[in-house]
Amino acid sequence: MNFVETQCFVSNLNLAADLVRRHVAVIAAAPLPAAVAAKEATDTIPIVFELGADPVRHGLVRSLNRPGGNVTGVVNLSNTLVPKKVQLIHEVVPNAELIAVVLNPDNQNFQFAMDDVQAAQKLLGIRVEFLQARTTSDIDASFTTVAQLRAGALVVGPDGYLTSQWERFAWLATRYGVPAIHEQREFAKAGGLMSYGADLADAYRLAGIYTGRILKGDKPGDLPIQQATKVELIINLKTAKALGLKVPPMLLARADEVIE
Repeated sequence: MNFVETQCFVSNLNLAADLVRRHVAVIAAAPLPAAVAAKEATDTIPIVFELGADPVRHGLVRSLNRPGGNVTGVVNLSNTLVPKKVQLIHEVVPNAELIAVVLNPDNQNFQFAMDDVQAAQKLLGIRVEFLQARTTSDIDASFTTVAQLRAGALVVGPDGYLTSQWERFAWLATRYGVPAIHEQREFAKAGGLMSYGADLADAYRLAGIYTGRILKGDKPGDLPIQQATKVELIINLKTAKALGLKVPPMLLARADEVIE
């Protein structure tokens, strides 16, 4: 881990340790770094996570069907949606020969996301340029690079920090006139072209149900990991028109919300 990543983990670990000292009944943890820190802090207090990563791959549980131990939770589809985002933006900007994809190299799923996108670009017959961003200055620099490369569109990959910066991405996308897709629905509402991501309200609802069951006596190790499958597609038609883009009618029909 680099300095920033280590600081984040230490902060999560300190918070988890404080909850353990308070003898709380259940720890709810999201996203992945918080869940890992909670597991490091206790092997007795029940933990319910909500995240977009594979909990088995990251050592949180033994298996999806029989988690065992003191941890269970809900997995959303965020980390599997990057290729779909590339496909969606390509549908709106079909003439784009190059699409930029912004990823956080500190994210535990960085390489998996790259592999998924590389497989998708072969199917779509396009070129992809990967840009790395872990700070706001990196995000600013990524748009400068997009302009220099004359990339036809930009895709923001799954990451807690990048997701939290939806407002900055929306502002920069508008400033540079870049067709962009982000996972946070607020991005599209703030003027970004499209958002496509997990319905986090649904995922948190499922995690809340599990928390309630544990408080009533269920053991977390007996509760199989749930998959939150709901996703949302938001299209800002006003932005599309400002960019001179025509959104295919079939895509508009698939959208959960169209902003006009």
